[in-house]
Amino acid sequence: MTRPDPASRPSRRTVLAAAAGVALATTTAATGTAQATTTHKKDPARLVDNRAWTTYADWHSGAGEGIHVVAGARPGVSIARAAGTTTYTDPHLNRTAEWEYAQWLSPLHRLSVPATEVIASWNAHTPAGTWIQIELQGTYTDGTQTPWYVMGRWTAGDDKDVDIRRTSVDDQSDGRSSIWTDTFSIDDAASGLRLVSYRLRLTLLRTPGSKAAPTVWRLGAMGSDVPDRFTVPASTPHLAKELAVPRYSQSIHDGQYPEYDNGGEAWCSPTSSQMIIEYWGRRPSADQLSWVDPSYTDPQVCNAARFTYDYQYEGCGNWPFNAAYAATYKDLQGVVTRLSSLTDLETLIAAGIPAITSQSFLKTELTGAGYGTSGHLMTVIGFTADGDVIANDPASPSDPAVRRVYKRSEWETIWLRTKRYNATGKVVSGTGGVCYLYFPARPTPKQRKALAAVGIR
Repeated sequence: MTRPDPASRPSRRTVLAAAAGVALATTTAATGTAQATTTHKKDPARLVDNRAWTTYADWHSGAGEGIHVVAGARPGVSIARAAGTTTYTDPHLNRTAEWEYAQWLSPLHRLSVPATEVIASWNAHTPAGTWIQIELQGTYTDGTQTPWYVMGRWTAGDDKDVDIRRTSVDDQSDGRSSIWTDTFSIDDAASGLRLVSYRLRLTLLRTPGSKAAPTVWRLGAMGSDVPDRFTVPASTPHLAKELAVPRYSQSIHDGQYPEYDNGGEAWCSPTSSQMIIEYWGRRPSADQLSWVDPSYTDPQVCNAARFTYDYQYEGCGNWPFNAAYAATYKDLQGVVTRLSSLTDLETLIAAGIPAITSQSFLKTELTGAGYGTSGHLMTVIGFTADGDVIANDPASPSDPAVRRVYKRSEWETIWLRTKRYNATGKVVSGTGGVCYLYFPARPTPKQRKALAAVGIR
């Protein structure tokens, strides 16, 4: 159906590749001076800590080399000058090239919730011939540190003559934690080991001598202590409201552009992303869609699949890559987070913010779906008077059939649990409430209040 859950992915817990990151100097001013600490009070109602650097003061709180802090309505960081050059061998193009780079290092962030999982997300503009790398280094409960893990190598473009292939990085582990495509995970959460703090390192790269430069407006991570559970407590309905979100089917794209994860059959994530992008009034231009076969319906879905595709994961379901894609549209932000209940989703819907949720289930567990899946994304657009979930389910035979109503208690279970049994009785994992949120760069006061209520700023 789409992105498999971590338990069904091929094992990536072998050894930490010596060349997991771009070969950049680690003794620069950026690495050596960002010792300030940011802390957030623990919210006892949730087991999630979101931290993002977005403001002018935020960017100045870190340490940089070759970095320019961009002022204005949407502050960020860009390249002021080359701090140095490095080579990168793109494994998906089998090509080695030289790049200029600059770096920014966040302050140390102490997690209000010692975490078993951390997922980074970012919003950036990457002109042709530029890209960014996001790394995370954490501290365990025993005071030791993780390696610098690569959380993603991102560029919005895919011109093979000037761009790298956007990619996650496999085979990153220190024997205590691992990176599963886009997620930092403690290998043995039952041992009590947790991550108590982290820093993010952002590297901005461009073709040597180029005047083009990437700009990053938002960089952050969501840390969570994921509860180990098969069932979840039911929430009480409080809202009856439905948002007018466009409806797109992934199924009508079956067989189209199989180079992107075998075509539409696996495109639930970019299809859901496109629905919400257009809900906010954005869409690709005719020129941007000119590469799509003109006989195909909803070419913008094909475009979303192409530009969220992770060349290592070989799929379009990389969570941060979808959020980053949404943020390439004017004045949109994209964040990956984890919510605690359908009450959180009601708060967002009440403020006009739809959400993309990740879940897995057997055919018998979701009445009316008609299928089972090891991992699937849907767009929550509202709630009925009885509190049931109104979802745009891209796994539908046509665009008009996308709108579905699912039972509240069933939905809450398949979305929030972290363990389930598959059809053979084997225990497999769930996402524990993972979702993507896309919203305006300058939210209204009502939207800002709703986002703050679910831990996003």
